[in-house]
Formats: sequence, C-alpha cells, structure tokens
Amino acid sequence: MRRSMRALPASVREVGAMASASGTRICANLSHVCASSAAITSSGGSISCRRTSFLPSQRVSALRSAASVAGRANGFNISRVPRIASSCEAGFLNVRSDATLAGKETLLEQAEFQTELEQEKSLETPQKIRGYPFPEIEARWQQYWEENQTFRTPDTVDTTKPKYYVLDMFPYPSGAGLHVGHPEGYTATDIMARYKRMRGFNVLHPMGWDAFGLPAEQYAIETGTHPRVTTLKNIDRFRSQLKSLGFSYDWQREISTTEPDYYKWTQWIFLQLFKRGLAYEAEVAVNWCPALGTVLSNEEVIDGLSERGSHPVIRKPMRQWMLRITQYADRLVEDLDDLDWPESIKDMQRNWIGRSEGAELGFPILDSSGAVRDLSVRVYTTRPDTLCGATYLVVGPEHPLLKQITSEDQKDAVAEYVEAALRKSDLERTELQKVKTGVFTGTYARNPATAEDIPVWVADYVLGGYGTGAIMAVPAHDARDFEFAKTFNLPMRQVVSSNDGKEWDQEEAYPGDGILVNSSYEIDINGLSTSEAASKVIQWLEQNGSGKKQVNYKLRDWLFARQRYWGEPFPLLLLENGEVKAVPESDLPVTLPEIDEFTPTGTGEPPLAKATSWVNTTDPESGKPALRETNTMPQWAGSCWYYLRFMDPRNANALVDPEKERYWGSVDLYVGGAEHSVLHLLYARFWHKVLYDIGAVSTKEPFQCLVNQGMILGEVEYTVFRDTRDGSFVSADAVDGSDYYKDERIPENLVVKKGESYALKDDPKIRVSSRAHKMSKSRGNVVNPDDVVTEYGADSLRLYEMFMGPLRYFLSTLKLKVSFLSISFGLVQYLLNELVVINVALDYLSKADY
Repeated sequence: MRRSMRALPASVREVGAMASASGTRICANLSHVCASSAAITSSGGSISCRRTSFLPSQRVSALRSAASVAGRANGFNISRVPRIASSCEAGFLNVRSDATLAGKETLLEQAEFQTELEQEKSLETPQKIRGYPFPEIEARWQQYWEENQTFRTPDTVDTTKPKYYVLDMFPYPSGAGLHVGHPEGYTATDIMARYKRMRGFNVLHPMGWDAFGLPAEQYAIETGTHPRVTTLKNIDRFRSQLKSLGFSYDWQREISTTEPDYYKWTQWIFLQLFKRGLAYEAEVAVNWCPALGTVLSNEEVIDGLSERGSHPVIRKPMRQWMLRITQYADRLVEDLDDLDWPESIKDMQRNWIGRSEGAELGFPILDSSGAVRDLSVRVYTTRPDTLCGATYLVVGPEHPLLKQITSEDQKDAVAEYVEAALRKSDLERTELQKVKTGVFTGTYARNPATAEDIPVWVADYVLGGYGTGAIMAVPAHDARDFEFAKTFNLPMRQVVSSNDGKEWDQEEAYPGDGILVNSSYEIDINGLSTSEAASKVIQWLEQNGSGKKQVNYKLRDWLFARQRYWGEPFPLLLLENGEVKAVPESDLPVTLPEIDEFTPTGTGEPPLAKATSWVNTTDPESGKPALRETNTMPQWAGSCWYYLRFMDPRNANALVDPEKERYWGSVDLYVGGAEHSVLHLLYARFWHKVLYDIGAVSTKEPFQCLVNQGMILGEVEYTVFRDTRDGSFVSADAVDGSDYYKDERIPENLVVKKGESYALKDDPKIRVSSRAHKMSKSRGNVVNPDDVVTEYGADSLRLYEMFMGPLRYFLSTLKLKVSFLSISFGLVQYLLNELVVINVALDYLSKADY
C-alpha cells in the first residue's frame, strides 16, 4: 500500500529501532514514498531485510549513509550491501539492500511485494513526495520555542554584555492578513537577531501592532462589528502567520496601540507637547472626505479621491489640533548627518523639510484704473537676485486674498477653477510632469524693482501652505514657471546668463547660477554674481520697506486630528469660558466610550460627539461643567514611540524605565519600507527629540541604523488608454494627463512585446503601459504566504525571499557569510537537493536552540 511521508518517522535514527521492535516494513528513504515491501527473512540467527525502494540514482549514496547511521544510533550492527538494478522502469531505479539485525525474525509475504510493485509501475507519473519533511520539523521546533520561551529577553539582563536592538516597522493588522511582501524584512531582522544571540549579545527582537486606524472603523460602519472585535481577530491571524514562519520574536513583549495601558502613555506624551506650547488649535484647510466623514492626509488622496473607497475629497477649513514640528525643523535636518541611514532617505527628509534662505517681499495690487490699492500680495523667493525677471504672479487656490483681488468678470471662472483644484492632493498639484493649469484673476500687481504691471494668476501648482501661498514667477529661470508661461503665452525675461557664456535658447528654463543681466531698473545689479545680487536685493528691499531676509521651510506643522472613533482620545477638556485644559495625568488613560453607531455625523463632527454621556463631564480641579475633545489622534501617534515601550512593556508607572532605556538606547537596526521616510520616520524623530528635551530618553535619535527592504510587486499589469471623445485607442506615450484619456486594464494575451515596450497585438502602433504594482488586496495581486508555507515550508519562503531581494547591508556589515543555521534550522538539508535528513544534522540541531 502507498505510505504518506507524514506517516514516516521524523528522524532517520528511529528506523532501526522500529524495525527491530515490530518487524514491520520501515523505509529509510524520506525523499520518496516507499510503495514497495521489504522482505525480512531469518538467516543464521540474524535478520536479513530485503528492501526495494525507488530512488533517483543521485540519492543512493545518501540512503546508504542514512541507513548506516540509523543503525549505529540505535545500537544495532548493520551489514548493508545495496545493489542497483541495471534496468529502470517508470523512470526509477530499483535499489535492493540487505540489512542484518540481530534478534528478530519476521517474514513478509512476497505476494504483497509483487502487488505493490505492479501498482507503482502502473503509474504514468509517480507522486512527488517531499524530500524534506518540513511540516513535522517546523511544527516541532516552533512548539519547542514557544513552550521554552527560547527567544524571551528577560526583564533584567546582564548589562555587562553588549546589546542589540533589532526592530521591524510593526504592521497594521488588516483582515487580509500578511502577504509575501511582509516576511522579506522580517526574515532579514530575524537573521540578525539569531546571529547576534549566537555571538553573545543581549538581543531585543519584539513584535506588536499599529492597530488604530480607518479600515477597522469603515468595516464597523459597513457591518456593525465593533472595531475592537475586528482588530483583535486580525491580530490573532497576523500572530499565527508570523509564528508559522518561525521568526524569533519575544512574544512576551507584544503590544498593541489600541490597548488603554499603551495609549495611556501616548496621551501622556501629547500632554507634554500641549504643556510646552507644541500643540495648538487652528482652522486650516484640510482634505475632507464627506463619505468617510474624516480628514485625510495628502498621501491618502489619489486623483481627488480617497485611497480607501475612492470617494470624492474636497478641501475644507476645519478646526484642527496641530503640532509645531516646524520648531524642530533645523534639528531634524542637522542630526541626519549622524545617522546610518540610506542617503536617499536622508535626502527625502531634507527635501521634505525644505529649509531655504531667501527674501519675503510685497507686490502692490492695482485697481482697474491702474492705481495702487491698499493691498499687496506677499511672496517668498529663494532667488531674490531674479526679481527683475518676475513677469507675473501666481497665488494658490487657498490664498486668503484671492476673492478680494479677483475682478468681477473673472469671478465665475476663478471659483470654478478653485473648486476643481481643491479636490486634488498637494502631491498631485506639485507633480512636475503634469500639465500646468490656471486662470487669470483679471488683476495686475506692480513689480517693486522694475515698476512694471504684471498679471496675477491663480494656479494649483502653488500651495497655500508653503511660504506665503503666492510666488513671483520667473519663467526664464524656473522650470515650473517656464511650463506655465509656455502654456499661457506669458512673457519671459532672461536676467541670469550662464557662466560659460552660452546664450539662452528659450527651449527650457535656466535655473543655475551666473551673472546678472537686464536688471538695472529701480536697482542696478547687472554684472554681479547671483549670490552678490541676492544680498544686494535683500538689502535694498529692507531699506525701502518692501521686504526682508527670511528663512523658510516646506515643512508644515503636523495636522494631528482625525474625525474618527477608532483612535486615541485627546486628554483635553473644553470649559464654558472657552479655556482648553489638560486632563490631570493621574486620570490617564482617557478611554474610548462604548458606542454602537460609527457612521459620520455628516456635519464634520466626529462620531465621538454622539457619546453625549462621555462628552459631557466635569473639570476635576474646579468642579465646573466641561466637554471632552471629540476628535481623535491620527494613526501615526501610536507608532511614534512604540520602540520605547518594547523596552519595558508592562510598566504601569512610567513610559519606560530610565535604566532600561539607557541600556537599550537607540534601535541598532530598524527595517521597513521607504514609503515611511517622510511620515512615520519624521514624526517619530520629532517626538523623540521632545522626549529628549524633557529628560524622558537619553538619546537624540530613535533609530541609529535604518535599512529599507524594498518592495515585492505583483504580476505585471497591462494598461491601454482610450480617448473618451471618440472611443479610439491612444498610445501610452501620447497621453498628456488630461481628463479625456481613460485607462483600461487588459489581459496579457492581448499584448505583444515590441522592442523595450509592449503594444496591442491587434494594433502594434498603440503602445501599452506595463507596470508591476505594489501588492494590495484591492488590486487582487496578493500572494498569501500561508499557501507557500503549506506547499514548500517556511524555510523555503524565507530563503527564497532573501535571494530574491537580498539586503546587501548584512553582507557588507558583517563581512562574512551568514550561516544558514542562523537563518533557520533545516535549510542545509533542503539546499542539498532535498537529500535524506541524515541523523547527524538532526542530532546537532536537537541540541541547539537555533
């Protein structure tokens, strides 16, 4: 009869003992099922076991070695003389071996042997059986690790030993579970954690859950299921998946941002910000999604629609809590130099913060007769040397003076444009490749340096939140201004000549340094270098009261409020006199009330406003009536400091024990996606510096070394574009970004390779866009790691991902070949072409914890 691999012994060394004790057929070949019988006969006081197996020829020597080792391990004297048949039927070689085992006699029927042999020969394609029994081995060790808490980091460690804190960016536990992109970084950190433990380090390698957020709340709205129920269910699934992959996490330190014992300290940190004036209220224009009933970040808005649900998003002024991250802008830039991070990530943060030096100046607005009004548009420029080249002004759609400066005959056109612009995210509006759009306001301003009257336009490539929300446009020396001027046929004037003396060809802007020309009106700076001219212009502006020197940042204060239920409540009270007070620290945490209705109010009020018995409270100090803040904190709040809580996860009296924080210090290796470079990483650095300033932590930076693991993409998707005006296909390279062109996803069989690109098979002139997207449930391109583990084992998945996208950091840092045993316990056998799991390796591994 056919035997399953799962029914075979987990260790080859048990083969001899089982054969001796029972006299039954035992197959030492774990690489293929042994469907044949072994005739065991008595011969002179010993037992001769005649076995017929079916093996590829390269496995014969491995089987011979395994049988020999198995017998010796159990105290048997085995005499083994294998013979390989000269013929091969059904693609297998017949291997017959004799083994002599003292003290047992059993005779198995030759008829049974012949029957099973014929059954095997009748198969056209023999069943493939795993050569390495990973289900038994992986389950055994995972159970051993859990029962013995092998990877537990004690609360009290020997501080004379070196430490190594290795951390993954903890995941959001969605209902979809892990996809194969998650284990790439997790495997890398696991390799380092195992390696450092074997090198004698105290290793901190924890895992937790960034579990507040919009998806669970939306699911609650759709199904009526409380977000807590959904979140706990998702966490259980994620935890189970991670354990099945064999990662060496210290599960005793597991945390979730949704637990009151955790967000008590998130609220405590907010109170420290509030008390130091770093948290304040303001009415700001936000991305408001009426369908979701909440404010969205710029990154959560795509093409004017919410990333989740594709609902329309508008810009709307709302009362919001803000954090003054801008007060830390210089330190956030300067301290990057001391970090072992990818230079590209450092540059992204520097550019996002965008520190620049320049000038702020005013352009007087003119009335319809050309007279100067008591009104001016102030602009910020990093190139005051090009002031004489400013041929028009541009204000952003959010500019507070836009309605005042728009002429009567342009009001409708401007209003229509503003409404459309405010549906776009900041990222869309500032995209360099997009077609520039704008509308003339019908008004002119006066250039203070040239006394020229220049038109004022409104355009969405100018952001209301950066600088003054308006720019002086110098199209000859700025790429975006150049594109805008070309689109609307606006004048250009060269005021900087290149140092090499080449003439400007007007084919593109010249943004570089050089010598000033055409700049001798109210101020004469011709012949000066750009740096000299800039200084002289700033001096002139300050002397005549038109402007001043200014340091500016692209970085805006952090909008820190969300109109959601599933988030950390603000520990704040609003008194009847309008005063906002902090909840006493002794009253923390302010826990979320239990509510049954999670739908948005439709008015901008958060769902918490419905919990009237919770909202209406009393000021504990004065005893007067008070209202609780009904906005909640964004999901980023809990992830800003979680690395500290892992050091001391059960401390009820402090954020983290000072001694433990001093020992574990900054995270030695932090692995996560580059998509978090200017959000989570920047926010966490800001909070850490505030905690450093108040003495809560001993280091200036939270993450000393950062590695981005890259991204595993789904299958390539093919997209063709259609002109909605006539229904015709348009080549991808001819699409200019206008609303006329709609994309359609098409199957691979309709596409043909053409040079370095792809085209429609039926019309090769039409180029098709081809792209592999990030794995996501919405695109249907997710590969579930559970399927891979079931079919091939956790070791196979881990090793495959390390070679599919190797993290060069590890090899360059360690300058050695990482032992496969440090990756996982069974890879040696698997890599050797699925050889028999020999007794020697199992014996070694049974004595190790790795």
